[in-house]
Amino acid sequence: MFDDQVFDDLEDQLIMSDLGVNASAAVVDGIRRRANNKSFKSLDDLREALAEEIAKMLELSERKVDLEVTASRPLVLMMVGVNGVGKTTTTAKLAAYFQRRGSSVMLAACDTFRAAAIEQLQHWGDRLGVPVIAQSHGADAAAVAHDALSAAKARDIDVLIVDSAGRQHVNADLMSQLEKIKRVLARTDPEAPQEIWLVVDGGTGQNAVSQAKSFHSAVGLTGVCVTKLDGTARGGMVLALSNELGLSIPFLGVGEAPEDLQPFKAKAFAEALVNAPS
Repeated sequence: MFDDQVFDDLEDQLIMSDLGVNASAAVVDGIRRRANNKSFKSLDDLREALAEEIAKMLELSERKVDLEVTASRPLVLMMVGVNGVGKTTTTAKLAAYFQRRGSSVMLAACDTFRAAAIEQLQHWGDRLGVPVIAQSHGADAAAVAHDALSAAKARDIDVLIVDSAGRQHVNADLMSQLEKIKRVLARTDPEAPQEIWLVVDGGTGQNAVSQAKSFHSAVGLTGVCVTKLDGTARGGMVLALSNELGLSIPFLGVGEAPEDLQPFKAKAFAEALVNAPS
């Protein structure tokens, strides 16, 4: 039987693993209730209960991106995020994911702000055999989005992925540009964009929650993709994102290859988080 100090220490460890104060407290409360109902004979029992509690909290964030339930074509997926989180690479990985499932894909190079961003996406387009709609560096990103959606409709494309410029979530001007892209897409197709996903770096910690709140307020997020989980990052803030904002977690990035973008599974994620080296 474990005493209160063990549970207090566990809560501290969860907070330091970026689960957030509220989520950590909720998880430990669940484990305390379990302990009152049955005895934990070993640390393995405690670890198993911890993984089960985390998985239970994350179940609602697990979702399948099913194109069959989308009435209109194309499904427009808008990617947003701060600088350096791997947004353009995640865009390309998503293109490969949908391709493997038999869907036609088009990319919109709406990051007209960062040097070489257009070329980076075009390189991925060539590598995957996916058309990329682009204009010159410094062009109006919303105009690029409009052209891309018009082209996708004309070519009967299944999925259009819009790669927007990375921007700091405290930059009002750049956030306004995102809002403009969303408005222009909706004028062309009232249902677009059907999905707006924030890309966050798994090593960001609790700052990811601040990012998500700002982007959610500006454009209304439908999901979060967590990248760079192939290194030391444990991605504990996924629980905070789910607990505080109720956001779905469609995909996790666990490597550099296109196939290293994996659908989020609550049980597998919880077990990996609990069993990760300290």
